[in-house]
Amino acid sequence: MKLNSGKIFGIFIVVTSLIFAGALYYTQVYAYYEDVSETTELGMVNLTTGAHETMRVSSLVATDGTSSPIKFRACFTTPSSQAMLTETFEIYENATPLTAPPWFDCFDAEMIGKAIERGEAIAFLDTKNIHDGVDRVIAVFADGRAYAWNQLNEKYAE
Repeated sequence: MKLNSGKIFGIFIVVTSLIFAGALYYTQVYAYYEDVSETTELGMVNLTTGAHETMRVSSLVATDGTSSPIKFRACFTTPSSQAMLTETFEIYENATPLTAPPWFDCFDAEMIGKAIERGEAIAFLDTKNIHDGVDRVIAVFADGRAYAWNQLNEKYAE
């Protein structure tokens, strides 16, 4: 079978497209992320003072990306009860957890979002404008499970 130049060119385009698609997928899902579990400090904004207070956490697993301010995700537990937290710290309205890369399997954005809607989890403000137009949010469940993420704030709201 003899290939003409059109078929060779077509095969070249398909192979090049597949290589590019694979590289694009890798950069979106795996590249630029790093483990920040050892360096991450989480906290909440005190209702009375407006000051950021560091919270006690355990079993912290956190990742962040260098290519975007909204790539941060964290999973952890806290000994603080929801009742104590709601009396002391600022609740975050319109909390919308963003999906995490599939390999960061402790963070299920859909489950967290539904739990917030049902009142099973309560979202708190960790840091306002941790990056320009981006807030850090923490959702806490009654059993002490907690999750954190960065999301766009009202500066970029539609």
